[in-house]
Amino acid sequence: MKKQLILSLALFVTLFSFAQKKELKTLEKAVKSNNFAEAKTTANQLESMLGSMDDKMKSKFYFNRAKALYANGTGNIADFDTAISDLSKVDEKHVDNIGVTINNIQNELLVKANKLYTAGKYAQASSYFLMLYKLVPKDESYLYYAAVSSVQAQDFDSALKHYKLLKDIGYTGVVKEYFAINKETGVEEIYEKSTRDLYVNRAKSHISPGERMSESKAAEIAKQIALIYVSQDKNEKALEAIKDARAADSSNSDLILTEANVQYKLGNIKEYGKLIEEAVSNDPNNVSLLYNLGVISFDSGKLAEARAYYKNALKIDTTHSNAALNLSTTFINEGNSLNEKLNSLGNSAADNAKYDKLKIDKSNLFKSGAEVLETFISNNPKANSDIGQQLYNIYIALGSTEKANAIKTKFGL
Repeated sequence: MKKQLILSLALFVTLFSFAQKKELKTLEKAVKSNNFAEAKTTANQLESMLGSMDDKMKSKFYFNRAKALYANGTGNIADFDTAISDLSKVDEKHVDNIGVTINNIQNELLVKANKLYTAGKYAQASSYFLMLYKLVPKDESYLYYAAVSSVQAQDFDSALKHYKLLKDIGYTGVVKEYFAINKETGVEEIYEKSTRDLYVNRAKSHISPGERMSESKAAEIAKQIALIYVSQDKNEKALEAIKDARAADSSNSDLILTEANVQYKLGNIKEYGKLIEEAVSNDPNNVSLLYNLGVISFDSGKLAEARAYYKNALKIDTTHSNAALNLSTTFINEGNSLNEKLNSLGNSAADNAKYDKLKIDKSNLFKSGAEVLETFISNNPKANSDIGQQLYNIYIALGSTEKANAIKTKFGL
């Protein structure tokens, strides 16, 4: 009886194994014929048999289910995730073309991710870059691009998660760059080494080849973490992140400004002042820095301070239209701030005298705002319409109809 039982079990195991192989062949056949709906159905039936499969059958199952779920790139995001997870479970000893398949999927996903990013569909692009990172985890740049795309999509929670992971794994993005000068344009261009060498040695279209290591992205990653915390009003965490960032790049003006901004938000005015002095001392002729300092001062209500920064920025770069606009706006805002005083005065002789004086002060401030833009236009005849619109509005407020109409005509307002 015992022998008969053993024979029965053996027969059962044989039949079960035969059923697995049959279903697995059905799965493989459906995948090869691109019948992905049938392949997914078969895969669902086979999944319950995984526990009794040997390593070879498991590898074939995961490989074919991955291809079914990927569906030549037409599957949904959730299916892609499962497909990528399945591919990581395939033993290449049992599946010959696993490397080719992963490489093909990688190329297809990368093309899609780049197209979505170029089209401004940043949230979708981030999902594809993240899938690429899961597919090829050794290429950490995909996670970096997922983070950048999430920032562009204003999905700061996802961006923060990606940037923190990049920081934890020690990603720097440092790679060897191969460059050469384009003879025709005189511009330096970066290529793969083989392409660069082809252009230099055979096509003769490029000269002065060289190589160097690219800049580390460590400070940028720490900075982005800090900025996201700032946007979420998590100022203490932001300061911690900035400390890390400045440890990697102590003289980075953007980081100093970010820290200054956080210190101001926290009411640490003395610390704010020190950081501002440090930023200017480190880079006194940096137009972008001076402009950003102007913005910070302007947002803090320090109009005279903002004015000085904008003027300095324009001294260095006379084409900086935003500095000109903002400088003009400091005068307009100061003029408008007199409205409350004007409205609070009564009808006495003393109040009437004050009223007349304040009206003149306001008019003079508006004229100063106009002068800034007039000077800018004289230096930049092709100034943008924002400059023209603001000057037009000032002339209207001053009652200078003729000048307003001339600006309207000049800028096509």
